[in-house]
Amino acid sequence: MGDRTAFRTCPLCEALCGLELTLDDTGAVTRVRGDVKDPFSKGFICPKGATLGSLDGDPDRLAEPLVNGEATGWDEAFEAVRRGLAGVIERHGRDAVAVYIGNPTAHSIAGPLYVAAIVKALGTRNLFTASTADQMPKHVACGHMFGDPLAIPVPDLDRTDHLLMLGANPLESNGSLASAPDFPGRLKAIQARGGKVTVVDPRRTRTAALADEHLFIRPGTDAFFLMALVHTLFAEDLVASPEHLAGRVNGLDDLRALAVDFAPERVTPVTGIPADVIRRTARELAGAGRAAVYGRIGTCTQAYGTLNSWLVDVLNVLTGNLDREGGAMFPRPAHMPVYRRKKPFTTGRWRSRVRGLPEVNGELPVATLADELETPGEGQVRALVTIGGNPALSSPNAARLDRALAGLEFMVSVDPYLNETTRHAHVVLPPPRPAQTPHYDIALTGLAVRDYARYSPPVVPLPDGRPSEAMLLARLAMAATGADGDPAALDEMIITSTLAKATALAGSPVHGREPDELRKMLDSGTSTEQRLDMMLRLGPYGDGFGADPSGLTLTRLRTEHPHGLDLGALKPRLDEVLCTTSGRVELCPSTFAADVDRLHAALSAPQNDGTVLIGRRHLRSNNSWLHNVPELVRGSNTCTLQLNPADAERIGVAAGDTVRVTSRTGTVEAVAEPTDTVMPGVVSLPHGWGHDRPGTHTAVAREHAGVNVNAVTDEQEIDPLSGNAVFNGVPVTLEAVSPAPVP
Repeated sequence: MGDRTAFRTCPLCEALCGLELTLDDTGAVTRVRGDVKDPFSKGFICPKGATLGSLDGDPDRLAEPLVNGEATGWDEAFEAVRRGLAGVIERHGRDAVAVYIGNPTAHSIAGPLYVAAIVKALGTRNLFTASTADQMPKHVACGHMFGDPLAIPVPDLDRTDHLLMLGANPLESNGSLASAPDFPGRLKAIQARGGKVTVVDPRRTRTAALADEHLFIRPGTDAFFLMALVHTLFAEDLVASPEHLAGRVNGLDDLRALAVDFAPERVTPVTGIPADVIRRTARELAGAGRAAVYGRIGTCTQAYGTLNSWLVDVLNVLTGNLDREGGAMFPRPAHMPVYRRKKPFTTGRWRSRVRGLPEVNGELPVATLADELETPGEGQVRALVTIGGNPALSSPNAARLDRALAGLEFMVSVDPYLNETTRHAHVVLPPPRPAQTPHYDIALTGLAVRDYARYSPPVVPLPDGRPSEAMLLARLAMAATGADGDPAALDEMIITSTLAKATALAGSPVHGREPDELRKMLDSGTSTEQRLDMMLRLGPYGDGFGADPSGLTLTRLRTEHPHGLDLGALKPRLDEVLCTTSGRVELCPSTFAADVDRLHAALSAPQNDGTVLIGRRHLRSNNSWLHNVPELVRGSNTCTLQLNPADAERIGVAAGDTVRVTSRTGTVEAVAEPTDTVMPGVVSLPHGWGHDRPGTHTAVAREHAGVNVNAVTDEQEIDPLSGNAVFNGVPVTLEAVSPAPVP
């Protein structure tokens, strides 16, 4: 047969890059290049995407299910799942089962479509996800401001003249909560057209080095800096009054009063940023023709995470740049209908059993998962389902959670690897290889900096008897109910229900039509493809089941646009998005105003000049799940402790020496890397390492084990409004480790 070429979207990060794959006659991926015909990525590719073939063909990937460590058939594995979950529920109740969902599920079509069905089938309130170790503050901020926690404005990178970024390093992360292939090229384009890029970060990252200006900031103090910018806009009468927001904003006077005490001179001792620089930054932001403020994980994973996320969009509103070309805009994903009913956002509908932490977005903070596993009593979690996650490495005080996992009565994991978490599982259900899996970005196109859609069918067929990822999750949902049957029945139930609701709802493009008629028009592919076709047809660019003959369908997307479809630049759509009770943007929600008391208290408190720890991102890494690819654990992708040369001299270490890092929760020893890219008083360890546990089967990762930064992060420290874990600004002490005596 010879080599053949196939095209697909890269599933490894949020950038949505198109890939061109070369496959041999065995179906192995032998070469990966950027897809130059993709209208969004235009051939851009990063080191992670270039190694998709190695990930796809990794010999350590599980090919068969495991039950108690032994390979078995799929029917036997699902029967073990059914028995194990049913037994725990019968003995202890439904809330004795918890679910943990990792971030790889967002990089798929199956995760967003089927995970909710698993949680619903279990009937548990104990849902935990990687969101509370990442971006939950942004969901809470947008939920209170706009009414919808998924309505996250993204910077209109291709048209902005001024970009202020905080806690973001897209030259190494490829972007996050702002899906933008070739983020570096887009930043350079801002500069080429005469614009400015400013980065606020405790490290001089690769992104900060590219920027026109880099402001070092003391970790965990972004909220003070942002509030000082708000103060300056009000104090110097720089608040814009754009026509498109007239009559659409509540709370302007309340916000003005809230910011009075945060003059730049008062926050400078806290942040380390000079007052005149803060004032100039505010003036430049207000004076730019088109500007956007963008904050990412560094602003979320700290004690004031929600206040940071809120203030980022407060600044976008005050400068007149929300929902405006070149500002911060709301994407319009092709699969999401604009007519759907939305309820105003609320939190705290239930609370965690042990610490009483409020539910947010239907889930509880991962920082309290170990509490729920360890603490005896009614409602104690006795069984856990993990899907695409590795919380034994990624959760705060991960060593405690790792120990707690060993005591579970039953655990089932959906994961391709026997890793630090899944080594505890009684049943492991491995999904197929990426090349065997279809792809459509349900979650991430809702964050894209251009409206865009692409469907990638599998490029290699599944072996006989091997369930697709979608059918694996659908069957897991059925096993969670205590039954077993045709997993496609779940899709049929969802299709029938959705079409019935759409035809009954005024404003829908199919209002008044017969659901059975529409059902017959759906794609002839798999039941998963039929669900996606239904979503596209009902979406803002869809054909409305024939109402618009030129509209989008899955067949048209697959056959006419195999490299993806550019649906245009972002468009103003605030009216579609807003669903607050008032129907306006809530600029100063009472919940956030009350939390500003913490900022007031910190302004008056003595400043802590001790050492604090922050995380670090590598271009060749994406959490722990890519550390088993040989090409990605080379070069700069190493687990070192970066520290300022002055701090290295103070404790008496040089490059390559070992440093002991200690916090309230534990101690790690890491290799020192002195560098002036880190502020004095700040040290940095990358996340996702610590591959030295017994019982794992990831040979490359074990050879490059590193240390787990989350051995020294603290599960007791959270952002109170979102429950998000605090990974930045962790107090630590440093100590040089004496070399072993020479024998």
